[in-house]
Amino acid sequence: MFGAEPSYRLELEKRVSWQLEQASLKELMIPSFSHTCGTLLDVELMLRLVMRFVSLEVEGGGSKSGPAVIKVAKLVDCYLAEAAVDSNLSIGKFMALAGALPGVARSSDDGLYRAIDTYLKAHPNVSKQERKRLCGLMDSRKLSPEASLHAAQNERLPVRAVIQVLFSEQTKLSRHHDWSGSFSGARSPNMAGLEPTVRCLSKREAGAQQAEVRKLREEVARLQSQCSGMQAQIERMLEKKSKGFFRWKKMGLVPSSVKYNVGVVQRVDEGDRVEASFGTFTPVNMKTRLVKGRTPPNPKCRKSMS
Repeated sequence: MFGAEPSYRLELEKRVSWQLEQASLKELMIPSFSHTCGTLLDVELMLRLVMRFVSLEVEGGGSKSGPAVIKVAKLVDCYLAEAAVDSNLSIGKFMALAGALPGVARSSDDGLYRAIDTYLKAHPNVSKQERKRLCGLMDSRKLSPEASLHAAQNERLPVRAVIQVLFSEQTKLSRHHDWSGSFSGARSPNMAGLEPTVRCLSKREAGAQQAEVRKLREEVARLQSQCSGMQAQIERMLEKKSKGFFRWKKMGLVPSSVKYNVGVVQRVDEGDRVEASFGTFTPVNMKTRLVKGRTPPNPKCRKSMS
């Protein structure tokens, strides 16, 4: 379109914009022939095409289908990722092209995140405020788990953007846990009227969940076996207690009151054994035997001591 009249160029841009969803990325990567642009690609032309596409969509009352708008959004994200490596691309033009489409046009912001990350990698001197403005273009709730994991470990992103990504992933996990609990058991009252659209799990995610369920079942079985063993041990201890107090003493589980009774029983038992061998030991008999068994003192020793 170099050297063409403005009216012809405007008409040609209008026709291209009307069929923009049918274009490919290679066809849209038009080099810049203007000396004032400074970039390798004609980003201003691409911006005019996208803005005219959006205006035609608004004027036509949404005549374009949803897949057409989504395809244009993917083309814009791929174009931004290719143009972001240009060191002469200003952040204003990048943000203008990224924000030309409405937020509903992107079903996923993975392509936009890739373009932003590429721009930050190619422009390391971007200030902190500009990084925040760039990250404000994407919606962390529309990132896939892989993109969220990469963003959480990306040192080029500001701290606020990383926190938003982590918070969005935590919200998704908690919401998915609530939905799975509601489907397995009773439904919660707040979901009775509105049924959220649940994303179909991939084979890898389903396999991971099944492995986790198997681990939980094994853990429950192990705990049940331990409880059964403890119950059997308690029953054996109760049987030993019913037979007598002496076995309780061997196990070291005799209370103080039972220990006192056991001591009395032991002393009585020892007295019975002594009585069986030497006769009955009453206090009088004990004193008599002690007196009889004592050797009489020598009279001479008694006189010398006196």
